[in-house]
Amino acid sequence: MKRRTESASAIVRRLLTIAVQDPQAVASLPERDLDLLLRLARRVRLLGRLADRLERTQRLVQLPSAAREQLKSSSVLVQARSRVARWELNRLAAVFRESPAMRVVLLKGCAYLAAGMPNAAGRLFADVDLLFAERDLEVAEQRLISRGWHGTKLDAYDQHYYRVWTHELPPLVHAEREVEADLHHNIVPRTGRLKPSAALLLEDVQTIDGGSLYRLGDRDVVLHAMTHLMFDSDMADCLRDLVDIDDLLRHFSESKSGFWDDLLDRASELDLVRPAFYGLHFAHVLLGTPVPDAILRRSQKGAPWQPFEWVMDRLVPLALFPIHPDMRSRRATVARFLLYVRSLWIRMPPLLLVRHLAYKFYARRIRVSPGRRSVPDAGSAAKG
Repeated sequence: MKRRTESASAIVRRLLTIAVQDPQAVASLPERDLDLLLRLARRVRLLGRLADRLERTQRLVQLPSAAREQLKSSSVLVQARSRVARWELNRLAAVFRESPAMRVVLLKGCAYLAAGMPNAAGRLFADVDLLFAERDLEVAEQRLISRGWHGTKLDAYDQHYYRVWTHELPPLVHAEREVEADLHHNIVPRTGRLKPSAALLLEDVQTIDGGSLYRLGDRDVVLHAMTHLMFDSDMADCLRDLVDIDDLLRHFSESKSGFWDDLLDRASELDLVRPAFYGLHFAHVLLGTPVPDAILRRSQKGAPWQPFEWVMDRLVPLALFPIHPDMRSRRATVARFLLYVRSLWIRMPPLLLVRHLAYKFYARRIRVSPGRRSVPDAGSAAKG
């Protein structure tokens, strides 16, 4: 009987699962698989994490020199970006130190880094995401502008898109350091299906090292990661975001008694039961996150209609894991397109979405304006 050849998607999933769940086994991979793994890990922004785990377990020295040098180079880049991030946070703290009543809440990568969370190790810093009370948003924007930040050039429609429809202001970029800052007033767009209370999020924030910067509470950090992945992106090549969820769930469940039930209680309070279901489900199924059976059963309250759940079980892995760089995958291409359509559908009501897509088509295909920043996609206002 002829042995069945492993599919391209199965190869990708197998190698990246090894890198995430059992990085020590990477040292024993054949060179061909190792080369492919490094390409895949770079694609999904997990190369630095892999380098960190291999270095901690003293397995990096066991790799062939070419692979070892790639991973060392990734570590150097991570360290450089981390220094930039820490300096940027230092400058932001200085800007807002004069207004202690204005809480500056770090989100996502910068929060992980500043708070020393386990998923910060090996992570590439990209930009700064900040959460403010909506009443403080305009003052925060003006204060940053007065300290060397400037807005990106947008027309009136784009300004309206950000300020009225989304959960953040147009990006600000520092004139000298060229670091982008995104100022949020919530974790999902105003026009989205989910309606978490920003006031509740801000009530439970925690200070970082007793300074002037804050982060979300433990439960909210996890729920934000779940919501960002499942309801604020199209999930293409977003495996790192699921790895964040896995790392955070393991960390908080080990360090806090009663964390699992508290997490689901908070999800109900914030209207985030659907992303909580998806986050727990896919972390458990794809990465082996040790979620208790009782919690998985309880989270089913947030599950979609069963046929949709069945469809998502087949689409999500094809999007989260990258496409094999040397082989085409029609199934993955179709899955990513369908999840992109889903990301648009859940971010805007139908009439508003049609209006936005019609304008975007006009701006990109009919109106010619060289050098102008593209109109934001309905699914691209927030970055990972």
